Order: sequence, then C-alpha cells, then structure tokens
Amino acid sequence: MLTPTPPTQEIEVPRRLALTLDLCLRVGDLLLSSGAGAADVTATMLSLARALGAPDADVDITFTSLTMSHQQHADEAPLIATRHVRARTIDYQDLTRVDHLVRDVIAGRTGLRDGRAEIRRIVSTGHDRPRWAVTAGWGVMAAGVAVQLGGDLVVALLAALAALLIDRLQIRIARRRLPSFYQQVAGGGAATLVAVGAAVLDERLDLGLDVSLVVTANIVMLLAGIGFMGALQDALTGFYITAGARITEAFLSTAGIIAGVSGGLSLAGAVGVDLPTVEPGATGIQGLGLAAAGSAVAAAAFAFASYSPKRALAPVALVSAVAMVISQSIQQPGIGRAWSLAIAALFVGLVGYAVAARLRVPPLIVVVSAVVPMLPGIAIYRGLSLLGEGSRRDTSLGLVAIIGAASVALALAAGVILGEYLAQPLAREARRVESRLAGPRLVGPVSMLSRRGVRGQRAPRATAPGSPRRTAPAPATPAPAPTRTPPPRA
Repeated sequence: MLTPTPPTQEIEVPRRLALTLDLCLRVGDLLLSSGAGAADVTATMLSLARALGAPDADVDITFTSLTMSHQQHADEAPLIATRHVRARTIDYQDLTRVDHLVRDVIAGRTGLRDGRAEIRRIVSTGHDRPRWAVTAGWGVMAAGVAVQLGGDLVVALLAALAALLIDRLQIRIARRRLPSFYQQVAGGGAATLVAVGAAVLDERLDLGLDVSLVVTANIVMLLAGIGFMGALQDALTGFYITAGARITEAFLSTAGIIAGVSGGLSLAGAVGVDLPTVEPGATGIQGLGLAAAGSAVAAAAFAFASYSPKRALAPVALVSAVAMVISQSIQQPGIGRAWSLAIAALFVGLVGYAVAARLRVPPLIVVVSAVVPMLPGIAIYRGLSLLGEGSRRDTSLGLVAIIGAASVALALAAGVILGEYLAQPLAREARRVESRLAGPRLVGPVSMLSRRGVRGQRAPRATAPGSPRRTAPAPATPAPAPTRTPPPRA
C-alpha cells in the first residue's frame, strides 16, 4: 500500500520558518557584535521575523548567544534555533549594510531568498578601505585628542606614533587569539613606554614636552573600543544579564589599560624618569577653539577607523565639536565635569537621530563617534599617577580621580540615551512595541515595526519569491433562501 505524498505546503512552511529564523539570527549576530544594545537587537529581529511571516517568534539574548523560537500553536513542537556570538569588532560599515537590509525586508522590497543572499554577501565582502588606512586613522585620532587636551605639534606626533604602535601590536596579539584584556595591557604599556622614551629625550634636549598627554591621548583611544554605550543601554532598558556581562567586559578592558599604564609608570620610576601628573586647567577662548578642533578630528578619525561610511565623517566631526564647546562652556561657571559632559552628551543624543536619518546610517554611528573625545582618559591617568606616588593623600586623590572617571563614563552614556528618548519620533502603533522592547533605538527600523492597519487589521505579510502566498479567503456570499412552491391543485 502506497503512502500518500504530503502536500507541498506541509514541507515548505517548516523549511521557510527555519530559513527565516536563521536570517534573523545572522542579522542579530552582526548587530550585537558591532555594539548595538540587546533591546535594539531584539526589536529588530522580531520586526524582521514578523515581516517574513513568523509573527509568533520569540527572542532570547545573552552576551554570547542568541536564541530564537517559533511556536504557532500550543499543541505543536516549537522550532528553536541558536547562534553564538564569537567575534566582537566595531564595524560600522557592516552595521550600516545590515540596517539597510532590514529596512528593505520590512518595507517589502526584499524577500527571504534575496535577504539571505545579501547577508552572506555582507559577511563575506571585505571593506572599502585598506587596513593600513585604518591604522593611520587611529594615529590621527590620538593626535586629535592630544591637541584637544592642549598638546603642541610634537606631542601630537608622539601620540600618533604611540597609537600606530599600539594598533599593530594589538593586531599581532589578536592573531594569537589572546583575550582582549591582554591587548589592552599591551596597549597601555606601549603608550607609557613611548612617553617614557620621550621624557628621557626631553631631559637631554630640554624641549619642554608634556609627555603625560601622550599617555592620556592613547588611553582615550583604547577606551574608544569598549562598549560603554551598549552596556548602559542594556541596563536602562531592562536587559540586566546582558548588561552585567557587558559591564564586566568593559571593566576588564579598562582594568587592562590601568594595568598597562601603571606598569609603565612603575618602570619609569624604576629608571628614574618622572612623568608629570595631568592637572586640568582653565580653558580660554583660544583653548576652547583648539579643544573643539581636536575633538572634531578625533571623532572623525574614530569613525573612519571603525569603517563608517565616508558621508558621515564631516557631520560626526561637527556634532563632536559643538558638544565639546557645550561641555567646556558649561564647565567654566563651576558646574561639575560629570554634569557638563552629561549635558553635552544629551545634545549629541538629541541631534544624533536627525543627523543619522539624513545620512541614512544607524544613530549608533553618530552618537558613539561624537562622544569618544569626551571619554575619561585624563581622569584615569591622573588617578594612576597619584596612586603611584604612594602617600596617603595622593592615594585618596587617586581613588577620587578613578571614581570620577567612572562617573564621567556613566554620565556620557546616560546623557546620550536620554537624548535618544527625547528625540526619537515614534508613531502611535510603533510606540506600543518600542515601549515594551527597546526604548530609544540606536539601530534598526522605527516607523515600520507594526504592520497593522488603522482599524487593527493585519497587513499582508511579505513573502519571498517562489514561496506560497497566503491570500485571505473571500467573504462567503449568503445563499438565497429557498422558495417554497405550492403544490398543484387537483
């Protein structure tokens, strides 16, 4: 007896669901590894699944894995797929491409097959700029931070040289698959050793160099790769497990910088070289202009080194320069540094969404690049140098400086996220999903999250080419009432 062949619909639907979950997981992997918050990743994956015909999907995100499941009915076995996040590199070019892909799928311009082909193309395609140009970008960024802090041309060149050395050293360490903690230790130590060498040269030639700014500029460069923004966004949006893991990673990376710099300072003391302690001074009109120019150069160089689209470099530089002017101007009347930076970060969050919308890039690129020059490198170096003095008074001041650095990082992240809350325009239907899932969206679509009509009717789902299209059944026409004919008369 031959068994009947199952219809094509019973085979196609599970396979389509599996391919849909796989596409959503690949998109979430790229977003999460590029620094996006867990809330944004969750909302983007659910929006993508809903557009591809899987409205009952569910997402679970931790720091190292993504899990997605789909169960349409309670009496059916759920379909579960998992993907592990292995590499964590800041790659804003891939982030922008994925963002455009998600918007095209949700808008119905791209189907499942084309979406899967595009995500494979994004992963396998290289970048549009060579690696040596990225290394040069890190050097320009360190030079810009040195100018922002008041360094002269020689100090800027030394900071750029140390940044080039740090980048090449970290590449070699990464090829040996050592954890990022050791990369940060090596970076902090290399920056301090370059400063020690410059200090020895300065003692012999009497050049009057402030070599401490070399260390401070490279501390800012090392802090730029730490996911402070994603960690704080996860904490503020309710993803506490992922936030705890990200904050732990950020603390370990910062501890690596502290270990490297403190080791270099100890070596400098052992050989009799005294590196000065950075004392933030008053900023005049001329100093304010240099700070704004250095901040603009550093922000644009960081965006370039992170593979941001070239059209975003000039707007990022302008936003960062204005934010630095706001911070320095507010700090002059006596307002604390953390509050002044929080207000400047609030400005970045307010304008970041509008600028990103005009540039067609995720707002994460604009806000992170713009606040990088305001990271607390000077506070970390000052705290370490004071702790190295050994006296009770200097130890207390050093601990206060380290705590101040943590408060500055928190103020920057909280200010940016609050600015996104205030600036992001949400439609009435999209706000229902946003308030439950993501809050401020730094990555992913906003206005197309809900596909319901004005009367609550679900819009037709986008289907991939070649897949069976579901059409709503036509309303049944009521049958005419039967007419009763009288019997014939005899």
